[in-house]
Amino acid sequence: MPHNLFASFIRLPLVFRVLIISLIMIFSFGLIVHLLEPEQFTTWFEGIWWAVITAATVGYGDFAPKTFLGRLAGIALVLTGAGFLATYFVTLATVAVTKQNDFLEGKVAFKGKNHLIVIGWNERSREILHTLSKKDKAISITLIDETLETNPLPNKNVHFIQGRSNLDHILIKANIFDASKVIITADPNKGELQADMGSILTLLAIKGLNPGVQCIVEILTSEQVANAKRAGADEIVQTNILTSFIMINSISSQELVTSFLDLLGQLDKRNLTFKPADPEITGLPFLELSQLLMNEGILLLGIKREEGTFLNPPHPFNIEHHDQLIVIMN
Repeated sequence: MPHNLFASFIRLPLVFRVLIISLIMIFSFGLIVHLLEPEQFTTWFEGIWWAVITAATVGYGDFAPKTFLGRLAGIALVLTGAGFLATYFVTLATVAVTKQNDFLEGKVAFKGKNHLIVIGWNERSREILHTLSKKDKAISITLIDETLETNPLPNKNVHFIQGRSNLDHILIKANIFDASKVIITADPNKGELQADMGSILTLLAIKGLNPGVQCIVEILTSEQVANAKRAGADEIVQTNILTSFIMINSISSQELVTSFLDLLGQLDKRNLTFKPADPEITGLPFLELSQLLMNEGILLLGIKREEGTFLNPPHPFNIEHHDQLIVIMN
């Protein structure tokens, strides 16, 4: 039995072991000085009070031993108890600093739920994190990256996990099981094909652990889009298509590209989203619905119907039950 207690004590963290030893010594010396000088220390609590003040080297002087044995106990307490108490506070400070460093270096697991996981650190993920933090102060974001050494946004509501995103224990550390959405960005340090293969491998690892989590994947090469869909991507963003569109149109009309970029900048301040078609609008022509929504301050851009997307469809085009309205809301 004593051996089991000692083994359990040894397995405790250092800060708890030092605290327990310090408390045992304070209580013991409080009892000893009460027994040695019952007239000076009338209660055990007064002895404990004296032991705490003496071990902390504060020395109020409201209680002090008068006899030789009492003062000898005081010397022993200062030589032993003060050292253990100082060690406890030093250990406590060291643990706090170590925990803070572990948090900044991405070694601490995320314990929250319904959070957004962003994979990869680059200019796109930087902009995503800045924009989301600005729009919603309460949003919880977890960033996974293997190239960073510390949290790049320590002052934002971003929890950093250092490691490879295609490893199960890294995803578990980011609490992939309770995540609401995952954004996988392409690795800028690799070639386009290698970056896409890495993104798809990460997607497979995520879907293997949590098949129901929504995943948005950035794909650079068109031939890997089908593989990303097979791996379970819910949304695929082909950034190279958008870049090519801007460059091609800039050749014929610089003003068109400038206006397009200005439009994107304005959309950042508004909400471009999908709106389900309510039963009361089913069957309405697109033009009539567009005018009704315009009166409410909502701009109707188009319709998403199953796998197809129709922007400003030609008349006649009637709304069906399962349609998704593509709208801009103030």
